[in-house]
Amino acid sequence: DGQWLKRKGYTELNPKTVFDHHFDGKNLQVYLSTRVIEERANVLDQGTITFKFSAPLKDMIRVQVTHFEGQRDLGPRFTLNDDPQQEPDFEESDPYLVFKTGKLKAKINKADFSIDFSYDNKTITTSSKSSTGYILNAQGEPFIKQQLKLSVGECVYGLGERFTPFVKNGQVVEMWNQDGGTSSEVSYKNIPFYLTDHNYGVFVNHPEKVSYEIASENVQNVQFSVPGEKLDFFIIGGDSMKGVLQNYTKLTGKPPLPPAWSFGLWLSTSFTTDYDEETVTGYIEGMAQRDIPLEVFHFDCYWMKEFQWCDFSWDESMFPDPVGMLKRLKDKGLKICVWINPYIAQKSKLFDYAREKGYLLKLKNGDVWQWDLWQAGMGIVDFTNQEACQWYQGLLKGLLEMGVDCFKTDFGERIPTNVEYCDGSDPMKMHNYYAYLYNETVYELLEKEKGKAEAVVFARSATVGAQKFPVHWGGDCWATYQSMAESLRGGLSLSMSGFGFWSHDIGGFESTATPDLYKRWVAFGMLSSHSRLHGSKSIRVPWVFDEEAVAVLRFFTKLKCSLMPYLYENAYRTSKTGCPMMRSMVMEFTDDPACKYLDTQYMLGDALLVAPIFNDVGDVTYYLPEGRWTNFITGEEVSGGKYAAENHDYFSLPLMVKANSLIPVGKEDGKADYDYADGVTLHLFNLEQGKTAEAKVRNAQGELELAVVVKRVENTLQVRVNISKKPWGILLRNIEAIADQNDCKTEKTAKGIRIMNCHEQKSDFEIVL
Repeated sequence: DGQWLKRKGYTELNPKTVFDHHFDGKNLQVYLSTRVIEERANVLDQGTITFKFSAPLKDMIRVQVTHFEGQRDLGPRFTLNDDPQQEPDFEESDPYLVFKTGKLKAKINKADFSIDFSYDNKTITTSSKSSTGYILNAQGEPFIKQQLKLSVGECVYGLGERFTPFVKNGQVVEMWNQDGGTSSEVSYKNIPFYLTDHNYGVFVNHPEKVSYEIASENVQNVQFSVPGEKLDFFIIGGDSMKGVLQNYTKLTGKPPLPPAWSFGLWLSTSFTTDYDEETVTGYIEGMAQRDIPLEVFHFDCYWMKEFQWCDFSWDESMFPDPVGMLKRLKDKGLKICVWINPYIAQKSKLFDYAREKGYLLKLKNGDVWQWDLWQAGMGIVDFTNQEACQWYQGLLKGLLEMGVDCFKTDFGERIPTNVEYCDGSDPMKMHNYYAYLYNETVYELLEKEKGKAEAVVFARSATVGAQKFPVHWGGDCWATYQSMAESLRGGLSLSMSGFGFWSHDIGGFESTATPDLYKRWVAFGMLSSHSRLHGSKSIRVPWVFDEEAVAVLRFFTKLKCSLMPYLYENAYRTSKTGCPMMRSMVMEFTDDPACKYLDTQYMLGDALLVAPIFNDVGDVTYYLPEGRWTNFITGEEVSGGKYAAENHDYFSLPLMVKANSLIPVGKEDGKADYDYADGVTLHLFNLEQGKTAEAKVRNAQGELELAVVVKRVENTLQVRVNISKKPWGILLRNIEAIADQNDCKTEKTAKGIRIMNCHEQKSDFEIVL
């Protein structure tokens, strides 16, 4: 209640005095009284709070705060990685206890129990004795809170896919998954991890509801609290924001590399439209006739009969020959995705069997939990029951055997808390964690049946660790420019939370876009990591908008296909580092203060800046960090360190390449999955004196097939070829002539000088400008 008072009905105990500590070589235990001890009698009739410091991984300190140790932990628990060989350093120099791992250090002052967390000997955040509190509300329910100090001007990011302002300062945020669309404060993907521009992150290790007050209740601090007698959180350091994410995903899991075909264009039936095989075939043939590359066709809910979701059986009235249909579609070179969710409607043929076997969530009296929202009388599969998981996977396996390639794992958010789980899990913790078990069950089946390199889902719900089951999309957005912008904001927020791959419904889900909005959203969608046309009551094929929409979709789909050598290499790096493909400007340019609040533009990989257009007149204002930038599409060069204001037609937008970049561009533009190294051209942009540019090209299995480094020394480009297996060339963007061709075969193009026979050169050769 302000700075001086406590809110009525609340009592709070704070740690006051360190009366004991112990270090066992791995863990530091610090014991604190909740009253000042001035005489022996003061040790009576008071509680104690214990802090346990440990280092599961380098540059990471885990802090466990406990009041009553006897509280049962029913689970579930996040799956976390550690290094058993990791041994922290500890030293005691009165009045300080110093606990260190790598460059990260916690310096504890025994006199006032303040904690200074530093990285590379620079303070990143602090905690005082009043920062930690054991709280009882008016009903006597316990909570533990922790406050961590923010520096002046420090910005907080992440906490999952959030559609509220990108910088979280000033917000109150609760970790509680809900199906709420993209236009409110609720989220499908709540992740109790935040990242700041001071190069550290904080992960609160609780699947249940975590409440955050981010420079709001106390404007100097981030405060987080959980119900119960224990609080568990991690301070994670790094040399950069990307370094922090690398460490966080070492702990919680890296996103695997999705199959190459998944980066191509997905087309959906949309949600409530009428369709049968003839309709679907018409959409697919219409795309082919218009020369629009299509990689995946998705059947949404109504591949099954209404009132029966899910029974995992094709609606025979609409699809009398599903096996034959799938073969006919796959013969056209398509992958097939079908919609599923973890609910069993009462009319489903599976309901009675699942009820009898105990595969559905139950009320405490033993009845199956049911309601009529979404599907009449639906129950929810209990994924803590291993038999239920195997049963569910068996149903999906039957679809894979028919010819289905992947699943859209929809829903999994509004999970009830008045239920019991087979394994005794705490339903408050399972509310968010359910999304993990659901997607894990489906993804593991795909890995087993299709192989790890072919596994991919299209998931809506998530919690910590769900980045291991890509891809995720942003949920139900409206067909407005505002919703297009909030979708990007949510995606960037998710990318600051450990998720590497993300998509959204091109053109908006609810209502139908204007032709103008559709064309602008297409450009944004095809320059996202994954790209899907999907709607609610209307189809998203371009010819229903206008003929120009056809040309725009064709243009940007082919552009993405040609960029696949670059995009797939960046996807590979994402799988190894945990740094997202689509990343915020502040993540890539943390030291540039102008990037702190930017949420209407992003980096696609490490070299391409994308600034979507969010209005019907084609105007865009965007920021370019220092350096020389080139529009990949138009070739126009612009100096950075300032904002740019431009106007673009539907076939362009700011797709800017930063200086000293070597972008591999494939020879194919008709599909996403092809031989990227064969005939690839490396586009060299503004290589500055003394700088180097590097390009790597992998095949669809992630194996390296081309590795080239170019260094500029005065007017000479020194080309070093580390790996070269197939024909390739270099395009010197915006260079009109070179002085010495040596043995190079060159041609002058509208984009610059192209050197065509680089594979015939020595492993090291030179180009004189």
